[in-house]
Amino acid sequence: MDERRLTVAAIGDIHVGETTQYPYRELFQEIAGKADVLALCGDLTNHGKPREAEILADALRAIGIPIVAVFGNHDYECGHLEEIQHILTQAGVRFLDGAPQEIGGVGFAGVKGFGGGFGNRMLDSFGEPAIKQFVHEAVNEAMRLESALRQLDTDRLFVVLHYAPIAATVEGEPTEIFPFLGSSRLAETIDRFDNVRAIAHGHAHHGTYSGTTLRGTPVYNVAQTIPKETGRPYALIEI
Repeated sequence: MDERRLTVAAIGDIHVGETTQYPYRELFQEIAGKADVLALCGDLTNHGKPREAEILADALRAIGIPIVAVFGNHDYECGHLEEIQHILTQAGVRFLDGAPQEIGGVGFAGVKGFGGGFGNRMLDSFGEPAIKQFVHEAVNEAMRLESALRQLDTDRLFVVLHYAPIAATVEGEPTEIFPFLGSSRLAETIDRFDNVRAIAHGHAHHGTYSGTTLRGTPVYNVAQTIPKETGRPYALIEI
């Protein structure tokens, strides 16, 4: 059994656009010198266009460390998700939704997640069909995550999300939009597994860097706009 510590660089909401000027190639090369794995926590592209994915793929292609990822809501915008996934997979990205990974003795599981709110203010499946469909999507994402976690047989698990699993890491955003930033259903699922060591998510650009689930599992909001201990757009998390 491999108990070597693994350093995960996690970043979300990079929003690569067709005219992106940010030096992502240099950022990813910097990450490769500090981390064993790169976790991309959704909103990889700005509008879900294949050209945006090609620009990102070009920046990622030669970094030399494993890359795991989930999609975010922006990646769905133009309806080209399969093409985007193909482009980025060809560049070495391992998408976790439906395909959990084991790297260096650590299991990686992830889904996009969905909204619905937190705690006793979480939306229930009651009333109009549209509300029930919204809640069904949140429940389905939590079930997909549970399935992925059950497929992994490692002592250490790392969860990659886009939507937040707890309210603490969206603090700083307007309270009116909390229900659209994440769902406690994700945390409830994760807390059934005592070997989850850390959770990374994005989506809440003006949220808070860290918090914990009810069970005490560390949660990190790694949207690139969130100030982090590294002083850089990415977090470094040891597992």
